[in-house]
Amino acid sequence: MSEKIPYQDLLAGDIPPWVMRFIKSVGRAVSRYRMIQGGDEVVIAASGGKDSLAMALALSIRRKWLPVSYSMKAVMINWIEHPIPDEYREKLERYFSDLSIDFTIFDEPQFPDSFKGDFNCYLCARNRRRILFEYAEKTGAELIAMGHHLDDLAETTLMNLCFRADFSTMKPVQEFFGGKMHIIRPMIETHESVTRRLAEVYDLPVVKPVCPYDQTNIRSQLKPVISQLSHIDKLTREHIYNAHDFSSSVLPEKPVPAESDKR
Repeated sequence: MSEKIPYQDLLAGDIPPWVMRFIKSVGRAVSRYRMIQGGDEVVIAASGGKDSLAMALALSIRRKWLPVSYSMKAVMINWIEHPIPDEYREKLERYFSDLSIDFTIFDEPQFPDSFKGDFNCYLCARNRRRILFEYAEKTGAELIAMGHHLDDLAETTLMNLCFRADFSTMKPVQEFFGGKMHIIRPMIETHESVTRRLAEVYDLPVVKPVCPYDQTNIRSQLKPVISQLSHIDKLTREHIYNAHDFSSSVLPEKPVPAESDKR
């Protein structure tokens, strides 16, 4: 296998067409749903996986091109029971520093006492989300960016439809606490194959935290189903996406500050 290309090349402006298409697809989704606007504070949920690292990269590069400014902070939740290697702490800190994004690692228990011995994907996700919400509230951020992509949306749709008799899925923008906070998904229109290729070609510091259910949960079993359907129609994921009505996911446009407010 050939040596990977330094991700710093992208930051320096050496962006091949396929990466440019990826960044623009993220930008289109952000613009379509007004996910991020001038003056916003955004918390990036950085798992250390290829998706969240790719999202952070796209948002960082895109921010350089925009006439508006917003701030981003990245948070990684490092489960004490399954910690990432120390070398990756340093690699991730350097990566986000290069992206001009503040980065914080929280070492937290994956199995808190409140679980009472129970553990499943829902409880794990809820625990992670609780930590992110607490951090966002503490820092005054109203937006939490998650690295879910188009494949995640398609899989979630099938899970809810086939196993819960509910035609619903993850939303591009999801409201919490009466609108005080929102989860945004800038890569909701991006194929997972793009983030996979990005991690294969460039030396992103991808570290995969241990998950007891990684290869056995329903989502992992639906991945090949989506893949098989896409062989019948390559736009399968897009069709599933377009079958949903996300009109309520568009955030209201913020008023532009008056000149006197900018001084």
